[in-house]
Amino acid sequence: MQDSPFNPIDAFGFFALSALICAGVIAVLMPLSRRFGWLDAPDARKQHQHPTPAVGGFGIFLGIVVPALMLYGYTRESIGFTVGSLLLVLVGALDDRFHIHWKIRIAVQTLAALVLIYGAGLRAAHVGPLFGFGDIELGWQSVPFTVFITVGLINALNMFDGIDGLVGTVCAAVTAMFICAAWYSGAYDVALGLFWVLGALAGFLWFNLRRPGQPQARVFLGDAGSGLIGFTLAFVIFRLTQNPGHPVSPVLGPYLLAPPIIDGLVLIVHRIRLGKSPFAAGRDHGHHLMLDAGFSVSQTVVVMTVLTLLSGLFGALCLRFNVPEPLMVMAYILAVFFWFWITATTERAMNYLGWLRRKLYG
Repeated sequence: MQDSPFNPIDAFGFFALSALICAGVIAVLMPLSRRFGWLDAPDARKQHQHPTPAVGGFGIFLGIVVPALMLYGYTRESIGFTVGSLLLVLVGALDDRFHIHWKIRIAVQTLAALVLIYGAGLRAAHVGPLFGFGDIELGWQSVPFTVFITVGLINALNMFDGIDGLVGTVCAAVTAMFICAAWYSGAYDVALGLFWVLGALAGFLWFNLRRPGQPQARVFLGDAGSGLIGFTLAFVIFRLTQNPGHPVSPVLGPYLLAPPIIDGLVLIVHRIRLGKSPFAAGRDHGHHLMLDAGFSVSQTVVVMTVLTLLSGLFGALCLRFNVPEPLMVMAYILAVFFWFWITATTERAMNYLGWLRRKLYG
């Protein structure tokens, strides 16, 4: 094996810098958000009891972008990522404050995806032998497909952001797995860069994760933060899977993000089946069902994070032992149908999730 240019000291330095920037920005913005009313107010479907600043996205944005520009400079990729991220943070912040129409949000998310394609030069043009007929090259269809994947991930993370610590912890686990995938494939620059994403999430979780002395989150991601994280993970997926020098199989991406993707897909189908808007707020997400089945908030976060790690490990081992990618796609589809069946009725969901809670926590 060739000597790795990956330097653990640099990695730790970027992690610490990002965490400090993110935490510092949040600490400054929290009192300002209270003064100007930039707060997430409690209601019947939410877990918090007091108006809470929704400024975590700003801290994560600066925690990622500042080290990125320091490491890469003003390259096509870094500028494209920064512009696309800024669009999402701004429209997300406006939505957090004024609740703008979902069509406007989708339009801006689409614009951010196009910036990723034409600005950063990244797109999902190669999807591998997913159906067993050789490598699939999308050609011009890569543009709508990339937009679909990017907008889908943004909204999946937004829908998944329902309880304290959930998105931050799950996405920290996802980022750690992406670091391993990047390092294993030889994309050491990507692996190093992901440490500032991990650091920014750590800085945010200091204020968002329930822990001794902090019974509830002091700050939320808001739509600005969840949209930014979804966009960042889409960027990482395209950067790794479309890298001609050190490619990672595209089929690994959905496995690393299985809980938010599967829950989002199933939830949309359930809502359409019941004649509801897929974009409407509701208390019908997987984490809400777990709470109703008796899991605590912290227990739900732990279970979802462990499921994320197990799913990612399963996908990685399948690739390591050359399991055909069409079989991996079929296994993933079966997982989607299984969660759809579990959650098709509230009674069935309570029975199975209640059984799981008793097995895990007594």
